[in-house]
Amino acid sequence: MELEALLLEAETEVLDAAYSSLHGSHVAHYELAGEAFTRQALSDLFRLVVSAIQARDLTFMSAYADGIAVARVNDGYDISEVQMAFNALEDAMWRRVVAAEPPGDLAEAIGLLSTVLGYGKDAVARKYLSLACKRHIPSLDLSALFAGASS
Repeated sequence: MELEALLLEAETEVLDAAYSSLHGSHVAHYELAGEAFTRQALSDLFRLVVSAIQARDLTFMSAYADGIAVARVNDGYDISEVQMAFNALEDAMWRRVVAAEPPGDLAEAIGLLSTVLGYGKDAVARKYLSLACKRHIPSLDLSALFAGASS
């Protein structure tokens, strides 16, 4: 079975597992945003990952990552919260792929999945940090680690 088809067939269970993982981690801003928002965010990312795998094109992931970084910075999310959402989905997708793919197909399937999600996480982090450099973000304030520095 093609990886995209396998993921789409398992979409509901993958998204439920990702939501449960993220919810269980008590990520402050996603908890405040609520279940509907968080599930929709995970669903949007899931669909984007499947689409990128199918097209073998990261263009839309790049645009999505930039948009998510801007939105989450503006809403006060810590970069770790955004990365945790990506990680929760990645873990759920990996588990499904490992359970369903024949051993001979695992390397390619995991490679595709890791490439798309890894690129997305990296793009979000780069954009987030570029924005954070322009304003004071408490989670990125390391001045407390050094004597004589004020935040």
